[in-house]
Amino acid sequence: MRKLVVENKVTLDGIFDKQAEWQMQFWNGPDEMARYSKEHITAFDALLLGRVTYQGLSAVWPAMTDDVGYADWINEIPKHVVSTTLDEDDLEWNAQLIAENVVDEIAALKQQSGADILLVGSGELLQTLMEHRLVDEYRFMVHPVVHGSGTQLFTDESVPAGLELVETETIGSGVVDLTYEPAEEGEGNQ
Repeated sequence: MRKLVVENKVTLDGIFDKQAEWQMQFWNGPDEMARYSKEHITAFDALLLGRVTYQGLSAVWPAMTDDVGYADWINEIPKHVVSTTLDEDDLEWNAQLIAENVVDEIAALKQQSGADILLVGSGELLQTLMEHRLVDEYRFMVHPVVHGSGTQLFTDESVPAGLELVETETIGSGVVDLTYEPAEEGEGNQ
């Protein structure tokens, strides 16, 4: 069975959008983040995205290049886009639509052969996946800044979930990559 891995860059106050305003200052050199991301994502052969994240990424990445191959990877990898407002004709960036039976479709996607599936951004979709216990691993790249405004990854509506820390790594200028797995039932889960 394929794992579904969530990876998000966040500020200390939990903001995960408007990344252009806060994240790049913490990376040493222009290629450090791309190199780290490339090394980090080679285990994935599919992206799962919500509509907002898909539209944001697809507006930028098709025209991007880099020296480490991250742009090639993100442009070529198959993408599964969850949306009730888009249709197949709206998806041009190597993507297919999941518009109905989202939980069942993603559970079936996890059952297919292949490498793991990566979810980035997509805060509302993440809440649905957590509610149905479909997330196998969480990776948070915590940046040493309090942004003060923006969309928080977890809100008052978030489903309570206990997590177990399984790995930490410091990268960039103080960015800490934290990897968690869902705790066993009864260990912080409600």
